[in-house]
Amino acid sequence: MWSPQDRKYNNPPTQLSLKPSTQSLRSGNWSERKSHRLPRLPKRHSHDDMLLLAQLSLPSSPCSLNEDSLSTTSELLSSRRARRIPKLVQRINSIYNAKRGKKRLKKLSMSSIETASLRDENSESESDSDDRFKAHTQRLVHIQSMLKRAPSYRTLELELLEWQERELFEYFVVVSLKKKPSRNTYLPEVSYQFPKLDRPTKQMREAEERLKAIPQFCFPDAKDWLPVSEYSSETFSFMLTGEDGSRRFGYCRRLLPSGKGPRLPEVYCVISRLGCFGLFSKVLDEVERRRGISAALVYPFMRSLMESPFPAPGKTIKVKTFLPGAGNEVLELRRPMDSRLEHVDFECLFTCLSVRQLIRIFASLLLERRVIFVADKLSTLSSCSHAVVALLYPFSWQHTFIPVLPASMIDIVCCPTPFLVGLLSSSLPKLKELPVEEALMVNLGSDRFIRQMDDEDTLLPRKLQAALEQALERKNELISQDSDSDSDDECNTLNGLVSEVFIRFFVETVGHYSLFLTQSEKGERAFQREAFRKSVASKSIRRFLEVFMESQMFAGFIQDRELRKCRAKGLFEQRVEQYLEELPDTEQSGMNKFLRGLGNKMKFLHKKN
Repeated sequence: MWSPQDRKYNNPPTQLSLKPSTQSLRSGNWSERKSHRLPRLPKRHSHDDMLLLAQLSLPSSPCSLNEDSLSTTSELLSSRRARRIPKLVQRINSIYNAKRGKKRLKKLSMSSIETASLRDENSESESDSDDRFKAHTQRLVHIQSMLKRAPSYRTLELELLEWQERELFEYFVVVSLKKKPSRNTYLPEVSYQFPKLDRPTKQMREAEERLKAIPQFCFPDAKDWLPVSEYSSETFSFMLTGEDGSRRFGYCRRLLPSGKGPRLPEVYCVISRLGCFGLFSKVLDEVERRRGISAALVYPFMRSLMESPFPAPGKTIKVKTFLPGAGNEVLELRRPMDSRLEHVDFECLFTCLSVRQLIRIFASLLLERRVIFVADKLSTLSSCSHAVVALLYPFSWQHTFIPVLPASMIDIVCCPTPFLVGLLSSSLPKLKELPVEEALMVNLGSDRFIRQMDDEDTLLPRKLQAALEQALERKNELISQDSDSDSDDECNTLNGLVSEVFIRFFVETVGHYSLFLTQSEKGERAFQREAFRKSVASKSIRRFLEVFMESQMFAGFIQDRELRKCRAKGLFEQRVEQYLEELPDTEQSGMNKFLRGLGNKMKFLHKKN
């Protein structure tokens, strides 16, 4: 529905002139003309750096721009940039720097790509063992075949939200278990739905199809249920993916209705296009509180909620409600400024998995393999599935994603294309009987692989994998170290640390992508694939990129950047900017080099005059 070709940009950014106007060159003295040139910094330097340069007392005479003043200016800029980076991030970066070594990118002109490509491939195949080279070739062929099977891909989820976010939620349903007439088993059915679907339009028919699937996701274990007297409420979520690539989240609270004697649980489910688990968990808390008094109190609350405006990022909406015995109440719901990690809890991953196992799963997902999680609880499957997908940021999982797969749909695991699905342990016997193609099966309860491909330890660049492992093993130590800045407080949490550790991995591997986005005279951007890969100094990273660049998530990432008319300001782009400022070997990589070149040019012109 929302193909990249359909996206329009109403207000294209103003194109800045790279040269001062002719009038300004003709008029004024040398010092006035000089003022036009000083602010022209390389694009990789931020606006803050430019402001700092303007505040510096640069000498009026070009000849007095000596090495000492250049060095002082460079040191001031470097220290300012260092202060912008949270200390936790600096500690993570130091681990990567120690493992990776000094060489990052190498100079490679566009005219020498073909020669460098030939030399690069020969050097890799001659120095590697036959087995390793064969395994690398097999992985490359495998991921290329996956791309041919499913050639389409979506851009990042956040790009679609502007189209999708029109209301806080689409449906609110209550799902109950109904006994089959001839058997002592139960089927999940929708017992209440709001709003009602009463218009026979195409959208309504599509909505009816979605509603038919919801009960199975609310009770994926329906066949195992019998009436119980006690049950602790459980929160979980699922995701529905439409044929057009659109996604809807289901936020569920399974609870036992008030009463006496054995009874069956019911699920209260909110369907929304908004990926914001914390906000809807608060809604479900209020639903459970009201359900404990009377089911009749739940429905007016949900009607009031649907009438509320959709909150902008970082904003809060207030929902006025009435509760007998408590009177009028106001429920405040805040949408986070950055919802990237809002619905994620990395703690569950470390509770269920060792660091080494987690990295193996991460590597398998990067190469778009099939991954199956198995656990006893719905909440475990839901939390771990969403958390492991969040590790892929700034990339987006492009394939089938079902955190909790209903037992009645287990045949999906026989699909030949990539997927990430979660299954309850009760479905494990059936799973072992199915003709599943190569897949990584993970038992979250025992931290072991039920089935694997035995090459999971060799998928990532060796040194970067060691840095990943060390940073995650030291997570508690890194978080507990003293912090003296507000910016550190924002990321000195487990979620913040884990996110930064994996972001640094991607910065090290693809952080130089913007250097290879060229722009035509018509303003169209194009990515120079081979130049991008060959510019990396590390042979193991080049080998990894050769495979990873064939994935759909990488294709979607690059397409997203090619089509953007303005520069993104997400966390990944911020870390990339800082990374590019650190590069010592690329052209105009440092402020010191830029100022020295500017000073030499000014000296030459002064002597000429």
